[in-house]
Amino acid sequence: MNQHRTIAPSFTPRSAPARRTFGLDLARPSRRHWLGYLLLAPAVLLIALIIIYPLFVSVDMSFQNVGLVRLGAPRRPFTTINYERLITSPEFWMACWVTFKLIVVVTIACFVLGVGTGLLVNNKFRGRAIARLFVALPWAVPEIVAVVIFAWIFDSSFGLMNWFFIKLGLVNTTINWFSDPTAAFAAVAVTMVWKGYPFVSIMTLAGLQSIPEDFYNAARVDGANAWQRFINITLPCLMPVLGVTMVLTILWVFRDFSIIYVLTGGGPLRATQTLSIMTYEQAFSFFKMGYASAVGVVTLILCVIASRLMVGRSAESIY
Repeated sequence: MNQHRTIAPSFTPRSAPARRTFGLDLARPSRRHWLGYLLLAPAVLLIALIIIYPLFVSVDMSFQNVGLVRLGAPRRPFTTINYERLITSPEFWMACWVTFKLIVVVTIACFVLGVGTGLLVNNKFRGRAIARLFVALPWAVPEIVAVVIFAWIFDSSFGLMNWFFIKLGLVNTTINWFSDPTAAFAAVAVTMVWKGYPFVSIMTLAGLQSIPEDFYNAARVDGANAWQRFINITLPCLMPVLGVTMVLTILWVFRDFSIIYVLTGGGPLRATQTLSIMTYEQAFSFFKMGYASAVGVVTLILCVIASRLMVGRSAESIY
């Protein structure tokens, strides 16, 4: 008996044609990083417009013998006369020396006061919140207000500083703080230290708060005293924070303008004329825009070199 089996034909469904995607498929894992680039593009363009383009214009202007800048004026020929004059200018080297002295004095004083007050307000005592407020108060005061306050304090006729020195018997007559070069430099340095040390205190306090308490407890169990705990625990843990703080403090002293200009104007006898004051005077007092741009470019290079050295040293201390 013949049995016939009916075999149903098998149909293999054809795969649907792959859809072609035009453009960038951001859903693919290998291309998701492009989404971050697209989101960052507006910010990058804005930074290039605000920072990079004026910097390019300043560098280009430093290679031109330009006086008063006019819109639509033709570009001057390329020249290196501004940098040649800068290298042979005693005023420029004097400004470099004053800037260097101010950086050393202000940075060291800010770190001594800032780290000391940071360690002080990190302890637990009654009224600690008010003490922290008073430590941070000078940093919140605008620079112009701080300069006006210290201008009255250092006034030669009825200033508080002269009265204080006379009462202590340190001097017999009043000091002309803004007429004597050494006294003027000291007045500027004191004002900048008072304005800048709270930043170091705040950064130090933030670094101290991040150190685990277990480190100190283990050191106390091992018999370490306060000085040994500070040298072996506090200071090594604070080095990354202090390194960044030092870089920011140096850059602040490098570029600060308002305190020096309002207090002394760069005088007397250029005793307080830093590179920032010199740049302003050459640009807006003598209308030598090309020469002022050269001073600004050299100042920028010095800031970059100082920052690179300090960041490199702080990185070595970490590792």
